[in-house]
Amino acid sequence: MKTIKRIFLIVLSLVVLAGIYFIYGLYINPKSPKGSAEYVNGNTEIHINYYRPFKKDRLIFGALEDGALVPYGQYWRLGANLTTQLKTNKELFLADRKLAPGSYGMYVFPYSDYWLLIIHEKDGGLSASEPDSSGVLMQMNLPVSTLTETLEQFTIDFVDQNLRIRWDTTQVLIPFKE
Repeated sequence: MKTIKRIFLIVLSLVVLAGIYFIYGLYINPKSPKGSAEYVNGNTEIHINYYRPFKKDRLIFGALEDGALVPYGQYWRLGANLTTQLKTNKELFLADRKLAPGSYGMYVFPYSDYWLLIIHEKDGGLSASEPDSSGVLMQMNLPVSTLTETLEQFTIDFVDQNLRIRWDTTQVLIPFKE
């Protein structure tokens, strides 16, 4: 009986340690720090919450067989760690598509010349795999442009009525209107 109790305590201790390590790595000191972007105009507010991975001399976008971190044509959670979240307090038009006020998840399928951006009703949590397709609210193809200089850290921000996504030498603009 003592042996079973000891084994149980050892297993329980390992589970607790693994949980603490997971929480520490994801929430307290993530390798990809948390980032946010904010657009405020009058009483319109748009907030983006995401995690910002670094390039670290890796091939970011490209073919899977070339070892790309984000392979063309495959699901990408648009950042690292948890779901990239878009919140708006007013009706919004993204690339001329109407989005009601609320909180949404964003992810993409990147390709060399365009990205398929998906707005999903799942707005949080782990997002290592593609969310259920029944929650897809909108999809849009967005052209890719090339930056003249390499951007080391994944960045989302707002510029000139566009939600701008940049990393490495890739840039995607999502035009929006209030």
